[in-house]
Amino acid sequence: MRIGFSTLALFAKPFEDWLERATSDGFNMIEILCEGPYWPRILLSECDGLDIFSSYDIDLYLHAPTIDLNPASLNPGIREETIKQLYETIDLASEIGAKAITTHPGLIHRLEDRIRNMALYYSIETLKDANIYAEDFGIIFSVENMPHRYAYFCNNPQEHTYFTRECGSHATLDLGHANTSGELEKFLDMPRIHYYHVSDNNGEKDQHLSLGEGTLDLGVLNGIDKVIIELNNYENVLKSRKILLSKM
Repeated sequence: MRIGFSTLALFAKPFEDWLERATSDGFNMIEILCEGPYWPRILLSECDGLDIFSSYDIDLYLHAPTIDLNPASLNPGIREETIKQLYETIDLASEIGAKAITTHPGLIHRLEDRIRNMALYYSIETLKDANIYAEDFGIIFSVENMPHRYAYFCNNPQEHTYFTRECGSHATLDLGHANTSGELEKFLDMPRIHYYHVSDNNGEKDQHLSLGEGTLDLGVLNGIDKVIIELNNYENVLKSRKILLSKM
């Protein structure tokens, strides 16, 4: 099992802090959350310090910006900015040697079937274009499942599978999100899963608890590979890592 952590746990820390922590604590991977000071457009324009990543034997993954963006938006200006930032994330992945990027499939703000159907079409068209762009760079483009809410796309295994098939993408399977759906086992049977996000919750809300503090069946951790622990606190990351290692 290859285990890493989201830089959410060390948000606003310098690159070297992430890499040194990962190396000293025996992690194989990190997923860089490309928000705030790690916005791809900023990093690509400055390019200062990006060469540091080649100095460490750590597999790199990127989580594309999602705050205020939406590939499913009915507003074409929002979709255009979303695809632009997805392209920039792919450019950054190529620049630093990242293996894959993950993004969200979007959501709707008006809870009507006709709106959802229209937005689903827009999301797939947007993400399909991003996947084609990623393939040109040899970068894995991966769409993440969302918590079980009508407003979110990919909130069940059937729709997540449909998205990956129509977009030509891979899947990032978030076990915490899947735990809110009541269909965890079906999510695990999905094709084209590239890697996993792990956190725990009460089965209803996406709480990002340490493993063992919620209702997630820890037995499903046995046999999975390429895992990103996605928590807000680094001490909790280390605690969850011990549980993951016990399942190897």
